Amino acid sequence: MFKKSMMTVYMLLLLLLMSSTAFGQSNTLIIARAVDATGLDPHTQTAFASLRLLELVYEPLVTTDADLNLQPALATDWSFSDDGMTLTFNLREGVTFHDGSAFDAMDVIASFERILDEETASAARTNYLSIDSMEAPDDLTVVFNLNTPDVPLLSAMASTNAVILSSDVMGSEDPALVTVGTGPFVLDSWTPEETTTLTANAEWWGEGPFVDGVEIRIIPDETSILAALRAGTVDFALINDPLVGTLLVDDAEVTLHRTPTLSYNVLQLRAAVEPLDQIEVRQAISCAINRQEVVDSAALGEGRVTGPLTMASYALPTEDLFCYEQDVARAQELMAEAGLEDGFTLSVILANAEPPVASAIAQVIGSQLEAINITVEIEALEFSTYVDRWLAGDFMAAAALNGGRIDPYTMYSRYWQVDARFQETAGYIDDTLDNLMKSGQVETDFETRYEIFSEFQQHLAETSPWIWLYAGYSYTAHQSYVEGWEPAANDSFYYMSGVSLNR
Repeated sequence: MFKKSMMTVYMLLLLLLMSSTAFGQSNTLIIARAVDATGLDPHTQTAFASLRLLELVYEPLVTTDADLNLQPALATDWSFSDDGMTLTFNLREGVTFHDGSAFDAMDVIASFERILDEETASAARTNYLSIDSMEAPDDLTVVFNLNTPDVPLLSAMASTNAVILSSDVMGSEDPALVTVGTGPFVLDSWTPEETTTLTANAEWWGEGPFVDGVEIRIIPDETSILAALRAGTVDFALINDPLVGTLLVDDAEVTLHRTPTLSYNVLQLRAAVEPLDQIEVRQAISCAINRQEVVDSAALGEGRVTGPLTMASYALPTEDLFCYEQDVARAQELMAEAGLEDGFTLSVILANAEPPVASAIAQVIGSQLEAINITVEIEALEFSTYVDRWLAGDFMAAAALNGGRIDPYTMYSRYWQVDARFQETAGYIDDTLDNLMKSGQVETDFETRYEIFSEFQQHLAETSPWIWLYAGYSYTAHQSYVEGWEPAANDSFYYMSGVSLNR
């Protein structure tokens, strides 16, 4: 209790110190969040916190609006050939990088060469393997020659993992250390776990930015972020904890945006690890879990039970998925079939801060799995350590929050294909999953594609390599004088360029 009190005093003093700075920066947007970026290389980062920072600095060829429709970014327009084997982009004229160098087609080609280079270990490489070659007929045109028709390729490019870097920087510097983009803000400094400062890019091609800069402050305790909002010492906040988000619902001084997300909470089981290599064991875990109880207990009801696909256009009703209604008797039978009536210990890793409900999710699941004699052993890790362990596949199970996408293929291609970037992390593959993913990649007819990804969801639910739980909400909050903010289901900060401060 004494330590908690001292921590509260410390955080209040910190907020007071920050307020004295904020009053002197009337047109700098002060953002508070609990989790910091884990790195600055946009092609390799997977953490939400990293992507939210980097999309202020870098830009892809295309992006999505608040309704998740594709919109021009560094490309003004694009077209597929009739046979689907080439994708041509016309690039925006007059764009410059933060160092003053001109953006052109060679930067696009160099960026995708880097993404496709296995040594880069890019997070989304799998999404672009259909690219056979690239050419630049002129400085403002890029042609991607494909080895197969690739329906989701365009939407895959609307990603921070596909932003365009300067070919000059890539040729002489490490993008993890030298941050030069074309975006609306220029990264000035990053002090990990403390503060990040950015200034407005006066040469940005778009409308805005309408603030002089952005200062991101890391405040690990989200109740302290709430206090900072109410005290007026921060302008804008990203909230991850539903408990804190719901406390803002009736707050007259602060505007809250509660946005359904494509991201999903999931219990990842690594079928490469005994006894999870037995399908009966994984299915037993799925049958023993009451997903709605997880939502109600761990997330205060702030979410909807979901299958593998969270976008409305492809999501199946959960009653069409294997064992989505809790069935403990069936779970016990499956454990008996596996010869594990006496159970085993399931080690679950999770990050302390992203999401903040991960521990509660693991605890609820642990209590439910007691009915089939499975003991859940929780290993809570610092966020960066968790990311390293997760990327290495160094875990038995993980309580995770994973990002969604507007297309089923781009959402899961990096996990459920033989040559996928994170196949080792996923820990499971079979021919059916691999074939369905590849069929969904090339199919152009929506109805046929819907059937492919319906089978894909049903197969994942039945084989249970992961246990999908629920999709929640993102919470962004700001002072009444903050104008122009429009949240999106993909949690993007890309349109922070449209925010202004009308104090």
